[in-house]
Amino acid sequence: MIARRAQIHGRVQGVFFRAWTIDQARSLGVRGWVRNRSDGSVELEAFGEDKAVEALIDRCRTGPPAARVERIELREAEGDAPEGFAKRPTL
Repeated sequence: MIARRAQIHGRVQGVFFRAWTIDQARSLGVRGWVRNRSDGSVELEAFGEDKAVEALIDRCRTGPPAARVERIELREAEGDAPEGFAKRPTL
């Protein structure tokens, strides 16, 4: 099991990125959360099998059709994996 935190930059708010991410994560069996940040980025934490988490991050490099991802900052996530995958309030 791996845990990653990703901050996604570009045109990623107002394009259904969070809802799309939730659908993608659930389809891959990844647990965690996603939220908008006040700087215009989207942040997520993903916990799960290596291949599933990496697949989610790879999908986020493109995102939903209206998104334009410029870059993703990745680092290890800390803490325990939550149940399911959910949207959190903007930080």
